[in-house]
Amino acid sequence: MTPAAPTHLAQALRRPRYLLTGWPWRALAYLLTSVPLAGVLSLGPLVVVAPLVAAVTAVQRHGRPVPLPLAVFLALCALIVLALAPLLSAPVAAFERYRLGLVDERALPGQPWRGLVARYTTTAAWREAAYLFWLGGVIPVVYWLFIMLVLLDGVLIASPFVAGSADEVILIWATVDTPAQAVPHAIVGVLLAPVLWYAAGGLAAGQAAVARWLLRNAPDGAALREVTRSRARLVDAYEAERRRIERDLHDGAQPRLTSLSLQIGLARLDVPDDSPAARPLAVAHDQAKGLMVLLRQIVRGIRPQSLTDLGLAGAVRELADEAPVPVDVHADLPRPLPEAAETTAYFVVSEALSNVARHAEATRAQVRLSDTGSGLVVEVTDDGRGGADPARGSGLIGLADRVAAADGRLLLASPPGGPTVVRVELPWSA
Repeated sequence: MTPAAPTHLAQALRRPRYLLTGWPWRALAYLLTSVPLAGVLSLGPLVVVAPLVAAVTAVQRHGRPVPLPLAVFLALCALIVLALAPLLSAPVAAFERYRLGLVDERALPGQPWRGLVARYTTTAAWREAAYLFWLGGVIPVVYWLFIMLVLLDGVLIASPFVAGSADEVILIWATVDTPAQAVPHAIVGVLLAPVLWYAAGGLAAGQAAVARWLLRNAPDGAALREVTRSRARLVDAYEAERRRIERDLHDGAQPRLTSLSLQIGLARLDVPDDSPAARPLAVAHDQAKGLMVLLRQIVRGIRPQSLTDLGLAGAVRELADEAPVPVDVHADLPRPLPEAAETTAYFVVSEALSNVARHAEATRAQVRLSDTGSGLVVEVTDDGRGGADPARGSGLIGLADRVAAADGRLLLASPPGGPTVVRVELPWSA
């Protein structure tokens, strides 16, 4: 199957026929169009850096302190440059997003204009300002070094043609004065030319990657904090609704179903075994008892009663007693736990022990619950065959989603041959 055409320069650089495509010329166009823009933007840092270097040099040579007027001038220039950066970065960033299409065909949406205040208060605006300093401060230095390499390679290639017309030609590491002596150096220069083409592509790809990283539409800190608070509210509302359903089932439907099962059982006692109604009553009685078991399982799946009655440590020990392999439980929980963290930890242990029984072929397991001061850590370890892989449907993906909803994280270590360690960290904010 023919591979898809690359959509950006970094992808094209990995193709073996890169030099035979149009991508090197697109990279060269991107670099050349960067030169005037970077040159103009470099004037801002230069206004501050040049006098600063001169002042530092004078101090080193003569031991005199920096004159106060010069220090004030440098401070004012730095403040002016910093104040203008968020304003100047808006048109520059818009142009750079457009120009990025030379080496990257993926869309990069721009930032809408949100007013003057937003240019100084949003993360996105300061990221654009950071790109301004990158383009005006770092890019000129990198380009200058690359131009030196290109000129050096040009001198190597041209050395046989100029060696005979001058007394000698200096090639940094050697001196030649005849064309014959310069030929090996010219061969090296010719061999380095494709390397420089690749280097130019790598330079353009690196610049484009920084542009995409700094100019992308990243949410600011306030938006992220609001998303976090919103998720916390949703989790709390979800847990409250779970508890309400659990109470309704436990206090409403379950007693009525128990009463119904009892009434059917009493009716069976009053009906002779040879009566036509005896068999339907027996079937109804069995179904009612089966439905009671199912309802208990549903209630337990919402919030286990043992968790309410015994707390997390007691409920986990009850799970360990029911496990088909011996399970040691070590709990260091000196204080009450938040309900959401407690419920999440219980289901983590339940699912992990279930995986141990079904997949691990283990002979022993261990559960450790510890209070770190800032959160709850749950570790489930077994001595089974290891190799646990979430992609194989072992329940770990759903478990990780449950943990992430509680603002926690799940870590898995399961090398082939074991042991397997499932570690869950839940902050108290969960």
